[in-house]
Amino acid sequence: MPLILLIAALCGLRFFEVWRFADLSWWYIVGLMVAAFIWFEFIEKMLGLDKKKAHNVDNQRREARVKNAFDKNGKRK
Repeated sequence: MPLILLIAALCGLRFFEVWRFADLSWWYIVGLMVAAFIWFEFIEKMLGLDKKKAHNVDNQRREARVKNAFDKNGKRK
């Protein structure tokens, strides 16, 4: 995500010709876009980071469900 924010910031600064970014070549920004594409489409999947995030979300949901079930049982007594 920080890479995407960096790309957006650089595009804005280059487009509005702010300070030294006015001389920055668009090819650097395009290169960062290609790097982000490769990262999110290939490398993240090879490392399993996309499945790890989904697994963490499932674990949090399951833990909340279990906690909620035990809290309800404790109140009935």
